[in-house]
Amino acid sequence: IAVEIDKNLIPILKETLSPYSNVKIIHGDILKVDFHELMEEESESPIKVIANLPYYATTPIVMKFLEERWPLHSLTLMVQKEVAERMRAAPGGKDYGALSVAVQYYCDVEMIAKVPKTVFIPQPNVDSAVIRLTLLPEPNVQLKDERIFFAVVKAAFGQRRKMLLNALAGSTLGFDKETIHQVFIQTGIDGSRRGESLTIEEFAKLANAFYDRIP
Repeated sequence: IAVEIDKNLIPILKETLSPYSNVKIIHGDILKVDFHELMEEESESPIKVIANLPYYATTPIVMKFLEERWPLHSLTLMVQKEVAERMRAAPGGKDYGALSVAVQYYCDVEMIAKVPKTVFIPQPNVDSAVIRLTLLPEPNVQLKDERIFFAVVKAAFGQRRKMLLNALAGSTLGFDKETIHQVFIQTGIDGSRRGESLTIEEFAKLANAFYDRIP
């Protein structure tokens, strides 16, 4: 199944792929396609997504694939090199952020190839990379509430130069500073650290502790 948004490419794709009886071409926006409806007619085997993503919409497209939880085996994607590096970044570096945590929560991340801008015509301003996201059988950490987990992650990186205590207190998380301080004591995590230093496991500890304090 090929989804293409550019209507001018549809007749070209139909002609190019006409020898293959097992190809279906859909003219549409990948962000608006109902995948569950699309796949009802297809095999229930795990799905492999292969895509050259529009760079301006890489993050929302990837998160749509992951959050809708349809039976994916993997995503092999051409993306901007800097985005690929953020997806696989480890804690402590400038590339590590909310996207790193979100993707690594769901997937094992592997860099397949770096693609220099010089191989494209016309030449873009950025280098690219091919990255493979292989879905984990279960997420990397056990959570009591995913919504709180991602809210903590978003708050921690929303003001990444701030200490965690201040970043969370100044967010829409909904807990006062004293409660947040108590959560840091309970989890053994230093509130003076910055979000970029926390592992996924530490974010999970914080999220589960906050969940326990919901009235």
